Amino acid sequence: MIKPILRITGLVLATFISVPAVAQTKALLDSNTRFHPVISSTGMVVSQEILASQVGADILAKGGNAIDAAVATGFALAVTLPRAGNLGGGGFMMVHLAEENKTIAIDYREMAPADAFKDMFLNTEGDVDNLKARFSIQSSGVPGTVAGLIHAQENYGKLSLKQVIRPAINLARNGIPVSISLAESLASRSGRLQKDAATKKYFFKEDGADYEAGEVIRQRDLAATLGRISAKGAPGFYQGKTAALIVDQMESTGGLISLADLKGYKAIERTPVCGDYRDNKVCAMPPPSSGGVHMVQMLNILEGWDLQALGHNSADYIHRLVESMRRAYADRSLYLGDPDFFPVPVAQLTDKKYAAALRQQIDLDHASRSEDIRPGLVDTAESTETTHYSTWDQWGNVVSNTYTLNFSYGSGISVAGAGFLLNNEMDDFSAKPGSPNGYGLVGGIANSIQPGKRPLSSMTPAIVFNPEGAPILATGSPGGSTIITVVMQMVLNVLEFDMGIAEATAASRIHHQWLPDNIFYESGLSADTLRLMREMGHILNDKPGRLGAAESIHSKGDGVLFGAEDQRRHGSGAVAQP
Repeated sequence: MIKPILRITGLVLATFISVPAVAQTKALLDSNTRFHPVISSTGMVVSQEILASQVGADILAKGGNAIDAAVATGFALAVTLPRAGNLGGGGFMMVHLAEENKTIAIDYREMAPADAFKDMFLNTEGDVDNLKARFSIQSSGVPGTVAGLIHAQENYGKLSLKQVIRPAINLARNGIPVSISLAESLASRSGRLQKDAATKKYFFKEDGADYEAGEVIRQRDLAATLGRISAKGAPGFYQGKTAALIVDQMESTGGLISLADLKGYKAIERTPVCGDYRDNKVCAMPPPSSGGVHMVQMLNILEGWDLQALGHNSADYIHRLVESMRRAYADRSLYLGDPDFFPVPVAQLTDKKYAAALRQQIDLDHASRSEDIRPGLVDTAESTETTHYSTWDQWGNVVSNTYTLNFSYGSGISVAGAGFLLNNEMDDFSAKPGSPNGYGLVGGIANSIQPGKRPLSSMTPAIVFNPEGAPILATGSPGGSTIITVVMQMVLNVLEFDMGIAEATAASRIHHQWLPDNIFYESGLSADTLRLMREMGHILNDKPGRLGAAESIHSKGDGVLFGAEDQRRHGSGAVAQP
């Protein structure tokens, strides 16, 4: 039985999993909304769901390293955060190995099935059928999460797979108390989720009623699936009974994933995209993530100005952020895709000379218009319901991991008998060049649908290093197209403005993605700043919203860790190694 220390908005509440303190938890949330860091000199896990964070911290206490903790947390989130934690999705993991002083990027993004084809989501008029691209069984790519987590654990973990997956099995089999966040999330999407019989069975009561906060939800089919993975590793998911259940689901409902697709899936190790920002090194995911390329590109542009002198979240500072974002996202639309299928010009996009040329285009007093900005290179050959977590161990190993089903609860379709939801990541391809996907992002031929190809992503797990080469920050965020800009602002808050991790997490954020040509922003910006932005010619979104949920760990290089959960999404938690 897990007995977590449940950390809610800076307060500590001891609770047994079988005795949910819902009223007390809600009172704490209502009475205190400040961000506070958790401090540790041993190890730490920060994720979007407190029970999963506790699972990872317990693995550290048992002698596991940051990789073991990350894998355990990933499997636990498949139980406790079904809208984004998953077995049926995919993602990216950044791993820093302290002893080897080596940083690697593990790509376990979903893949298009062998029967996928370029125009599969176009209707008879040649337009994109968004319902088919986003909510049909054909919107599911071949899942990569299980392969990615197992690849990381088998190659870089210390414990056995059985040890790191056992807590997730117990949570699924014995049940978890439905959190306030989970209850609200399921209820708000009940209409869509109950259209699928298996999803209705797994996440709602027998009569179709919603679970109330504090009630226990048990996921026995998911426990059995996790048990097969524990016993047989990746073949326990990509072959055998689980694979047969996936294919049965596909064949009965018109899906494309075959046994050959599943058996052929492999996680890939890639070289991270790294860049220098002043005296620090910033490393993040390479393509098929666009995160590393464009975060480094934007930091290169911004490095040419004295941002501290401008003041954090001043109109002049935000103006520079927006104009850098505008140009990076324009480049994203043309140049980014799966590097195994398209020659992505990473070196050119991250070159400081290219950044200097883009910087020279920016009028410091007036906003550009996105219709006037085009991808800039010459002669070159996600739902917001993603989730991120960070782990750090006593030996200095660090993991920054982001994975997703795409939209909240993916396609909304579950694999009957297997207990998990399917992704709808095929919508992240460019179904038609120039047509926006579910996040309003525009893409081109580089990200067109092809069999075996991995769709472009904005997921940006990142690790930052000090001038001596020691890791000082692990961060990342959900948020679809906003992920890259949220993570970049976290990096700037820490490096440029010397904020503590809690302050950096709490600071208001902005986002611009070229198209549509408007600024998304959070409350907390002054009325004067907003007025000055409009006077510069910027178009602001009608009202403030919520941008991302960064789950981060910070160190000043002295062995002391500071962790902060992002309370923009309820239920997240930072847990220090016991």
